[in-house]
Amino acid sequence: MPVKNIIPGQRVTKEKLQRARELRREMTPAEKILWQELRGNKLGVHFRRQRVIAGFIVDFYCHQAELVIEVDGCIHEEEMQRENDVLQDKTLSELGLRVVRVSNKDVLKNLKQVIKRIQELI
Repeated sequence: MPVKNIIPGQRVTKEKLQRARELRREMTPAEKILWQELRGNKLGVHFRRQRVIAGFIVDFYCHQAELVIEVDGCIHEEEMQRENDVLQDKTLSELGLRVVRVSNKDVLKNLKQVIKRIQELI
C-alpha cells in the first residue's frame, strides 16, 4: 500500500521512499554544502531534502516558498537526463512550484551567489 507524502493527496510507493532515503545518505559534495546553508531555517523558511513530488525525487523543497532547488552535475548534460529534467520542471510548474536549477560547479565556486539567488526567490 502506498504511503502518504507531504504533498496533499499524493501517494508514494515504498520503493520511491526508500530511494529518497538512499539519496539523502549519499548526497553529492555540492548537495552537502548547499544543505548546510538551507537546513535549520537558516534562510527563514524550512527546506526538506530528497523529497518525492509527483513521482520525482527533488533535491531540496520548501513548501512555504513553493520552491524546488535542483543541484545538477554532469549527468544532467546527457540528452536523456535533459529530457527528464524538462519533464520534471514542466510537471512541477503545473503544480504551482518554482524550480531553480544550479550546477554543482556554481555551488562549489559561487556559493554566496547561489544563496543570494535562493533568498530572492523566497
